[in-house]
Amino acid sequence: MSRFTQDLVLNKPEDFVHFIMEDYLTKHGFSMSDWKGEPAYRAGDAVVEGFKYLKWSYANGVFHLEAWIKGTFGKEHGLDGAYGIVVTKPYKSSLNQLFASLQQPLPQQGQTGNGQAQAGGAQGQTGGPQGQSGPIPTPIPVQVMDNYKPAVAALVVGILSIVIGIFMPLIGVILACVGFSLARMGQGSSKGNLARAGKICSIVGVCLSAGIWLLNLILNILVLSL
Repeated sequence: MSRFTQDLVLNKPEDFVHFIMEDYLTKHGFSMSDWKGEPAYRAGDAVVEGFKYLKWSYANGVFHLEAWIKGTFGKEHGLDGAYGIVVTKPYKSSLNQLFASLQQPLPQQGQTGNGQAQAGGAQGQTGGPQGQSGPIPTPIPVQVMDNYKPAVAALVVGILSIVIGIFMPLIGVILACVGFSLARMGQGSSKGNLARAGKICSIVGVCLSAGIWLLNLILNILVLSL
């Protein structure tokens, strides 16, 4: 399946776009890697969540993004369809939040805002320290992502994976994987402590569910051998 691609006409300062992207990549645990020799950002792991990849560029006011996950046997897989829904659905949701952040209206010169962070790029009032003249850059308040909802959901799903995993190990493993993915999305939010707790619960959930499943398998083999 082809990659998920998105093109947005922003016509906004480059430093604003870079600021929003750096914030997104940091909060979601992306780091520079490569995909079969192609430079790309990567997040996730090979055991529980799987690997997510992302490429982006910004030129002539147009933002371009490509996203995909590492599928079975190392193949590239897009974000549509039922395959890997545990990973693709939260990933696509986070990208939609990213697009909303990129498309936010920027305050005009002289306005104040309640943004959570500031990005340079606008030219402010003239003047400066003694001996200097001309325009100096002033920060622009912008709204950045705060994935506190996935952080809260990660804790809830992580706890459920432990409780349900005792009785239904397969469901417990699935919930643990969902909780782990949600925890990664919310780890850089204002509720990062809940995301970390959710990740721990998810790890406990997947280990407990796998252990119970293995125990049931051994017991069934012993019963059949009698």
